[in-house]
Amino acid sequence: MEISAAESLGVEERGKYYDGAGALRDMIQNHLMELMGFTAMECPAAFEADQIKAEVSKVFRSVRPFTPVDMPERVIRGQYEGYREEPNVAPDSYTETYAAVKLFIDNWRWSDVPFYLYTGKKMAEKRSEIVINFKSTPHVLFAGQCSGKSCNRLIINIQPDEGITLYFGLKVPGIGYKVEQVGMDFRYKSLSDTPLPDAYERLLLDVMEGDSTLYPQSDTLEISWKLMDPVLEYWKQQGREGLYFYPPGQNGPAERCVIAPEPESCPFLPK
Repeated sequence: MEISAAESLGVEERGKYYDGAGALRDMIQNHLMELMGFTAMECPAAFEADQIKAEVSKVFRSVRPFTPVDMPERVIRGQYEGYREEPNVAPDSYTETYAAVKLFIDNWRWSDVPFYLYTGKKMAEKRSEIVINFKSTPHVLFAGQCSGKSCNRLIINIQPDEGITLYFGLKVPGIGYKVEQVGMDFRYKSLSDTPLPDAYERLLLDVMEGDSTLYPQSDTLEISWKLMDPVLEYWKQQGREGLYFYPPGQNGPAERCVIAPEPESCPFLPK
């Protein structure tokens, strides 16, 4: 499972805030973890705010904590070249503009399934998405059938082009059983008569209507900080060590794949 939020812009005029926050606090601890909760939760008994938030809370309570031993294999940070020259940024700043973490949800459904959460500034493109990679079959039966995480996957596109894409193997028409990978796409923009509010418009409208579904409850916030505080402390102790630099316009530092199970199946590479 991959949940990402990549931005092509830098910190712009937010250097004073961002240099004290960083990518982990700015995006992963709140936005991406909340998306993880919605994706991994069990079906609620009713489509009501309290029911949904209770299921999200169960997910957060099942997340495996970080330990000093596994930290190097589960977190990584980077900084885009030129960040230290941005207005109101310290010239020797160690603040991360790219962060990636590998989480595990220790419950029956998601046992040993890695959840990769990553975000970055000055990336190749602006894109937020959730990618569900399905396991390959143990045995490849058909010619042309591909194996690996890139074969069968469901992509929920959040920004900038809301929609859903499903990739899967399809038998080639005709004689034989040759399989090729194909995709099915749906884009909300195809519903031309349905305006789509942006994220903050939706949240503000929900506030005015008294709908708290998309707002986390206090216990999940406390748990998310409890999970991420050890990472922040680890990076603070590391200082310059373990901070990787990357050129603007790329998909983060080259070392981003060190926390992937296999370099060739790095979840942080463009699809």
